[in-house]
Amino acid sequence: MTTKRDYYEILGVQKGASVDEIKKVYRNLALKHHPDRVSGDKKKEAEEKFKEISESYAVLSDTQKRAQYDQFGHAGIDSRYSAEDIFRGADFNNIFEDLGFSGGIFGDIFESLGMFGGGFSSRRSGPRRGRDLEYEIAISFEDAASGIKKTINFPRHETCDTCKGDGAMPGTKKTRCPTCQGKGQILQSTGFFSIRQTCPNCRGEGDVIKNPCVKCAGAGRGKVTKKLEVNIPAGVDTGSRLRILGEGEAGPKGGARGDLYIYLNVKDHAIFERHGYDIICNVPVNFPLAALGGEIEVPALNGNVMMKIPEGTQSGRVFRLTGKGIKRLKGYGAGDQLVRVIVETPTHLNSQQKRMLKEFSASCNDKVNPLSKSFMDKAKRLFRK
Repeated sequence: MTTKRDYYEILGVQKGASVDEIKKVYRNLALKHHPDRVSGDKKKEAEEKFKEISESYAVLSDTQKRAQYDQFGHAGIDSRYSAEDIFRGADFNNIFEDLGFSGGIFGDIFESLGMFGGGFSSRRSGPRRGRDLEYEIAISFEDAASGIKKTINFPRHETCDTCKGDGAMPGTKKTRCPTCQGKGQILQSTGFFSIRQTCPNCRGEGDVIKNPCVKCAGAGRGKVTKKLEVNIPAGVDTGSRLRILGEGEAGPKGGARGDLYIYLNVKDHAIFERHGYDIICNVPVNFPLAALGGEIEVPALNGNVMMKIPEGTQSGRVFRLTGKGIKRLKGYGAGDQLVRVIVETPTHLNSQQKRMLKEFSASCNDKVNPLSKSFMDKAKRLFRK
């Protein structure tokens, strides 16, 4: 991360600003603070400002990243995205097209400052790493607690098995682009300086294909549906991210694959509520059992268990079942299950039950109901003041 300042404040936009408005503001700021447009003594300051506004734009122009930031602030971005993830997919090219920039000075500064995902083109003759992919999985509360294997299907690009990612028909070769002479870029004078632009003929590759592969039409890759079994470990929660190496997009020109990032969404449970690795459940018990004590059967993640209720248990008392909670992610053991007892007041009493309760109430004294006596004593002292 390059900044901890508020992204909206950095760009000078309101929280409800549209993507188009954010693009327009960023474009103006990027032109103003580009390090190549300031004097040498101000270059370092301009570089930091350029990185700061670019990070802000990369997050706020992306619907998913922006929602994460709006809900959790910088903590939500730091926990979910690496520095490369933040810039990946952000549209830095098209916002400058109406000014005649398609890479040029902007592509150079993104590379020189170590920023990623800008999408600027420059010639790369060798294979390049493929793009990372994201996939979301919804799992049950129980599966998150114990772990599970899931089979997923997702689209991705595979290297063409006919041309092996080269794009040209086997037995033929690419030729050097006559427009840029193999450089992948052309120079164009704009105002007081020259701007390097991606070559429109070869699209920055430096080479052109006269005989494209018939299977992939010269792309070197083709889209397929991949079936993959994913091992989801015990202890994950909503927002957990799994990284599966080498299961992303195939790289251009036969390059290595990117990675697959799986984001988990854990469904709510009808009974249990999760707090870290502990789980809480409310268990109703009737008045006689709470008063006299006994045993009750309570639900647990791995089947029901018997739990003792001491004599005179009050409503709201919490009991702890050690090791009956969620298995710890990347650790040993499990959390606990907390059982909160809710003493149920009887309803729909018949005449005999009402008579018996009245007799019982008449026989009660301060010893039987110590909480009531303590409360009344405090109230009396309060009103005497």
